[in-house]
Amino acid sequence: MTTPTTHLITQYYGAFNAGDSAGMLALLSDDVRHDINEGQTQIGKAAFADFLDKMDAHYREQARDLVVMATPGGERAAAEFVIHGEYLRTDAGLPEAAGQRYVLPVGAFFEVSGGRITRVTNYYNLADWTRQVGG
Repeated sequence: MTTPTTHLITQYYGAFNAGDSAGMLALLSDDVRHDINEGQTQIGKAAFADFLDKMDAHYREQARDLVVMATPGGERAAAEFVIHGEYLRTDAGLPEAAGQRYVLPVGAFFEVSGGRITRVTNYYNLADWTRQVGG
């Protein structure tokens, strides 16, 4: 069953798969909290936009097999999917990029308020990704 929250999260991944950063940002609150996998927490749309620019420079990715779940009130959601990616340009502190392809299961968790995403937290196995790209 589609709810406003599951629809919002599905839209977010639709924009992600389309490479539509502006579309993704439009779904976020101005003070969105972004918990980066094995990294820092960033606050705000500007920081999220910078993160998306960095990701676009280093990676080409698609989220496939998306499943979205939400609490009855819609204030929290989770998404499970498989990321299919290509490592385009070396990211600082990570193995050297040479167009390696990778496939990783990902879990993402969201908070939602006022029809906007207020928190995005992503989890995936960095050691598996490193192994797949030859690090």
